[in-house]
Amino acid sequence: MLRERVTRLIPAKGGPAATPDADAAILKRIAAGDRLAFEALYRGYAPRLMRFLQRLLRRQQTAEEVLNDTMMVVWRKAASFNGDSKVSTWVFAIAYRKALKAMKGLDDPVESDDDLLEAPQPGPEALLMQEQSTALLWEIIGRMSADHRAVIELTYYHGYTYREISEIVGCPVNTVKTRMFHARKQLQNMLSGRKKDLQ
Repeated sequence: MLRERVTRLIPAKGGPAATPDADAAILKRIAAGDRLAFEALYRGYAPRLMRFLQRLLRRQQTAEEVLNDTMMVVWRKAASFNGDSKVSTWVFAIAYRKALKAMKGLDDPVESDDDLLEAPQPGPEALLMQEQSTALLWEIIGRMSADHRAVIELTYYHGYTYREISEIVGCPVNTVKTRMFHARKQLQNMLSGRKKDLQ
């Protein structure tokens, strides 16, 4: 039931690349120094990476810096991609590691003023209810640890499997499952606590 609620509120826009072979071919061209191939990869990945980094870091400027750092690593290290995973998994893993490094240098976390999710509904009342539910969901997720936020974001927004997430965040699949279990439990507890407050 919680998965259905989160899936409804977080549409899987911009999930993992639909053509991993095309991404691998572009990466080979990048490894050979093809700037046009790099621009194509950047345009394809930047929106998804930015959304992921904004949610993880909750600071626009830091997210932009980490995005640029990530893509610089992709440019310099394209030849080191060995094909053991999808290109998207490799790129997101770089972004995740860069984000964790950036978090160490941040002061206290700040709240994002980003309208995190928008899912237009017919009629103003339905739209308002959807926006309130979405804002509440992301407010709760924003209180979680970076590890839990990353697992929620990569699963529900980007559509990655637990195995792919384990490659991105650099931990065993069972650890990813454990993090998801605890993140869902936190969501359930906080959502039910909010409902009681409203009654």
